[in-house]
Amino acid sequence: MNRNLADIFPEAPDGLDVGALDLARIPQHVAVIMDGNGRWAKKRMMNRLRGHSAGIEAVRETIRCASDLGVRYLTIYSFSTENWKRPQDEVEGLMELFAKTMLAEVDALHEEGVRVMTVGDLSALPAATREAFEQAWERTRGNDGMTLVVAVNYGSRAEIVHAFREYLREAADAEAAGIAAPVLDEDAIASRLYTADVPDPEVVIRTSGEMRLSNFLLWQSAYSEFVSTDVLWPDFDRYELLRCLLDYQARDRRFGGV
Repeated sequence: MNRNLADIFPEAPDGLDVGALDLARIPQHVAVIMDGNGRWAKKRMMNRLRGHSAGIEAVRETIRCASDLGVRYLTIYSFSTENWKRPQDEVEGLMELFAKTMLAEVDALHEEGVRVMTVGDLSALPAATREAFEQAWERTRGNDGMTLVVAVNYGSRAEIVHAFREYLREAADAEAAGIAAPVLDEDAIASRLYTADVPDPEVVIRTSGEMRLSNFLLWQSAYSEFVSTDVLWPDFDRYELLRCLLDYQARDRRFGGV
């Protein structure tokens, strides 16, 4: 892991103070809503899939920079439960792109010690896409570097419903066995979310200037700082990530206190 700011940000734009970043206050978990691929492509008279393909380099850059900075968990919102409503050719192209990219990148991620996991319902994905994610998990599950959490076919409301259903099933099993049901509290739900083994994000970043969560980590982001940047996702790079982290570090996080 590289912790030398001059090496991580070698060509900072004028006016961007790299030294202002406090490495002792790097968030443990950064979550990113990658938005703007379609608009990026439209501005260039390209189809939307070209925008999604262009966004892959931004993903690579963000993973590399976050890992170098010491971020322990990076969650990227790659495909939501609502995205199935998009045109069929776009959805099919995205699924093919996910599989191709995951298989192409897993060796490099493994060499860097990155662990790849997914959150969401993979059962609805095409077999090739699902298998690519499963292979990435099996290849990297023993790594102890940064965990890359890929949210695919993910919707936070569906995740919360899933957690309650799991609780009710376990409670019914307990009643049938004549033993006490698990206590229903916040911990009971949190431990049954897809992200049960992942800490809540300190900061949620959204690109393209939008100011909404779009059904992303609704439970987990209760006290996350929200940072929005006008940059479209394919143009997001390590310096934009730096700006977002500087914005985050300027916040006074009181968690409801005075």
